[in-house]
Amino acid sequence: MEQAQLRRLAQKPRKTSRSVVRVARLALALSLSCGAPIAAKAQDSACPKTQSVFSTGGEFRTLALKLMRKQPIRVLAIGSSSTEGYGASSPAQAYPAQLEDDLSRAWRTRITVINAGKGGETANQTIGRLKEILVESKPDFVIWQVGTNDAVKGIDEVAFRALLEQGVTTVEKAGVEMMLLDQQFFPTIKDLAQYERFVATVRDVAEEHKISLFSRYAMMKQWNSGSSDDLRSMLATDGFHMGDRGYDCLAGRLSDEIETMVARSVKLAKSVADVKR
Repeated sequence: MEQAQLRRLAQKPRKTSRSVVRVARLALALSLSCGAPIAAKAQDSACPKTQSVFSTGGEFRTLALKLMRKQPIRVLAIGSSSTEGYGASSPAQAYPAQLEDDLSRAWRTRITVINAGKGGETANQTIGRLKEILVESKPDFVIWQVGTNDAVKGIDEVAFRALLEQGVTTVEKAGVEMMLLDQQFFPTIKDLAQYERFVATVRDVAEEHKISLFSRYAMMKQWNSGSSDDLRSMLATDGFHMGDRGYDCLAGRLSDEIETMVARSVKLAKSVADVKR
């Protein structure tokens, strides 16, 4: 269900600590339109710094073309409670809503991020909804947050990999580009070795299908290794789901990576066009 209108009624002003990031993103947007060199983006001081947690797999050509043509862009965020926004103070603080805000400010075009998260879902249950949502929503890009519930519920590891492959193939057959968003890290993981095998499965499938992966697990684990207080400040009171700050930082990092990938695709498209002239 699209929540854009509802969010705009309920949305509170975003905290000013990200204003520096907004300026940097505006510079990026301007560089796309005028062909100027892309300036380095500022770091968000409200979020702990981490090493790279993003693996590139191919270009984001559809988003780049839509942006170059100044056409509306539709992103489908699908997954479980972390997409739905469990732990956030309101739907406006869930990561899809905040990602929509971030990309809208950066690109100055109409961006819709559809929140198709459903708490408690495993990969099998998400796939059951995926085909229908792809037809109904007609997204230009998909972010699939996947794997936490499968690992926690002890789903068979071989079966999980097969389901992940099935879901990725479903999106590919629909002709839609995508990104995977892997499992969350939380302090009370019971069987770390088993859990990390699920994380590795998401990574391996992304590599095999040459699609991009944002490792939420690596990011949150780095938060925890830097300071347990850093991680706790990102989580809701249940110590498992993200809270407002965690979703804000996740959306900001996702936006940074998507903007960078799209900028590269725009640059490549312009280079190809120049060669053909």
